Amino acid sequence: MGTAAATPPHIPVLIRPLIAACSPISGTWLDGTFGAGGYSKLLLEAGADHIIGVDRDPSVFKMAHWATENDAVTLVEDTFSNLDVVASDLDGVVLDLGVSSMQLDQAERGFSFMRDGPLDMRMGQDGQSAADIINEAEETDIADILFTYGEERASRRIARKIVQERDREPITTTLRLAKIIEGCLPRSKPGQSHPATRSFQAIRIAVNDEYGQLAEGLEAAERALKPGGHLAVVTFHSVEDRMVKRFLQQRAGGMGNANRYAPELETEKPAFKIITKKAKGPDEDELAQNPRSRSAKLRVARRTDAPAGAVDRSKLGMPQLKDHR
Repeated sequence: MGTAAATPPHIPVLIRPLIAACSPISGTWLDGTFGAGGYSKLLLEAGADHIIGVDRDPSVFKMAHWATENDAVTLVEDTFSNLDVVASDLDGVVLDLGVSSMQLDQAERGFSFMRDGPLDMRMGQDGQSAADIINEAEETDIADILFTYGEERASRRIARKIVQERDREPITTTLRLAKIIEGCLPRSKPGQSHPATRSFQAIRIAVNDEYGQLAEGLEAAERALKPGGHLAVVTFHSVEDRMVKRFLQQRAGGMGNANRYAPELETEKPAFKIITKKAKGPDEDELAQNPRSRSAKLRVARRTDAPAGAVDRSKLGMPQLKDHR
């Protein structure tokens, strides 16, 4: 990559409060979103004996030379939703749900509406691409994806225009899609985000099943952590933070029976003790160092000795697409 030299190293967001909340750090930790390995490196420095680095994108491992040459690190190509298949009896699990700037910077990955590239957006190398959805899905399904995952109010207008344009010629590049979306919306004012921001986010979430992966990953972490082990999750937007918050409330026994007339639910022993009563955000020093951390929130919980249980996903606040069949 031609711009690599000018790009600052990846700074793990909220790593200081994460380590403080989980200290003393020791034993085996699983980094479920390995990326450049920033969290893994600092967890080792803080006292972890062994790191299992998991990432669905095999290209990141080629860049993590420090990890491939380190006996204390094991790298696994997989999704973090499978982390309990990868490992068990863990002392800690960390998940950073931000999109990797390394992926955004590579035009050929198709995540960016600022750089022209193939319309891909897959974090791994399998499954349907963004081009598959845009060129093959029904108009109602595209509108639903844009509205549900991107909160795009012009979703129907954009979906209609996408279908009209793909009928003339398949939409295969990021800039062509961005221009189609731009043409459906008012010109953005200075300081506002690009008109295609919400739509590209929505398509990326759909391509990678990001909310489904998160729900499965939280459940897998509960099964994989040993008693006393820590789960630390860094989120970057409100939907993911809400899902993590409600998962931890549910599994820490904090979501009681809302209806006093309903039959009493059999009380299950809490599987987690919540360490961060409120989500932690960046302090002024971190914001000055790393503006990307502005929207980040950290939640940490400690595993109890209760057996892993079932999660009611309907109570996680996970956005659901409509079934148009």
